[in-house]
Amino acid sequence: MRAANGCKLFITSRRILKKGRSLTALGALAGVCLVAALARGGPADSKDVPRNAAAASQQPVAPPQAQVDIETRKKPDEGTKLASRPADIKVTRQLVLINVSVTDPLNRFVTGLEKENFRLYEDKVEQQIRSFSSEDAPISIGLVFDTSGSMGPKLQKSREAAADFFQTANPADEFFLIRFSDRPELVTPFTTDTDRIQSALTFTQSKGRTALLDGVYLAMNEMKKAHNARKALLIISDGGDNSSRYTESEIKNSVREADVQIYAIGIFESPGARTRTPEESMGPSLLSDLAEQTGGRSYAVENPSELPDIAAKIGVELRNEYIIGYSPQNQERDGKYRRVQVKLTQPRGLPPLKANFRLGYYAPSR
Repeated sequence: MRAANGCKLFITSRRILKKGRSLTALGALAGVCLVAALARGGPADSKDVPRNAAAASQQPVAPPQAQVDIETRKKPDEGTKLASRPADIKVTRQLVLINVSVTDPLNRFVTGLEKENFRLYEDKVEQQIRSFSSEDAPISIGLVFDTSGSMGPKLQKSREAAADFFQTANPADEFFLIRFSDRPELVTPFTTDTDRIQSALTFTQSKGRTALLDGVYLAMNEMKKAHNARKALLIISDGGDNSSRYTESEIKNSVREADVQIYAIGIFESPGARTRTPEESMGPSLLSDLAEQTGGRSYAVENPSELPDIAAKIGVELRNEYIIGYSPQNQERDGKYRRVQVKLTQPRGLPPLKANFRLGYYAPSR
């Protein structure tokens, strides 16, 4: 309802009073006017997006798999009687957020794009972009660190990689550490003190087999305690899984349902190496599949000395993402998986650009 209509309702109510109607009728009409005014407010445009992290945390937005329902109810005061039934007006608005990183042919991050440079589709139907931001908002990050026996000669460079990654952190970021070999272990719960995590890594020793999938499962559970809207996992491992209770399909389904970006650094032997086990041969595709589903990325490394630079690069990518919000045209609460696609409108003067984004989300169920 437009504002003008709301004003007309209020003027009409004054005429009713002149005819001797009760003050209760006026109150009811005023309540309807107020709720209608709330319904008139639509999702924020790009100009309404907060320009700082503190304000951003107050916005009515949610991860893809957990859309927001904003309910405004107006009920009559106790003792008030209406002609038919109590007013119970419900205003619902859903906003889905998609994180997008953009790179050029040299794999450099591209910043400075505007909302007009993006087009977004859900199940091949174009959606109207309601909010757009490129601010560096706080992130909740879990480090999933491989300490299996084969990691022995790679542990030091892996620790250095974690240290370089932490150097890109913001004061409001929070982290936890899970290490895994035969089984996963939560070593450090959420903390803003990265020194605690680095100290724990200093005394880490390599032994046992590789329960990678169990480590990811434990990390996804721990992430439910996160305080920030943006969430990510960084996995550092040297091969495929050979000791988990959870299966690959179970973990893939789990990460599709969660709003957690997964980044992975896989330290693999060269394809022709004799020491490469069948599990390690499957490692690159396993980590790549997990990352792709969530809009993150996977890096395969043969030389451990490359680890610190790649970890720092991942940290920079997390700081240079665009956050696009839209209200789905399909409002059905059927719990089905919705596929998302982001296309770029090529800016003039730039080489062909690539968008990296989450592939979809599960709609809420009734």
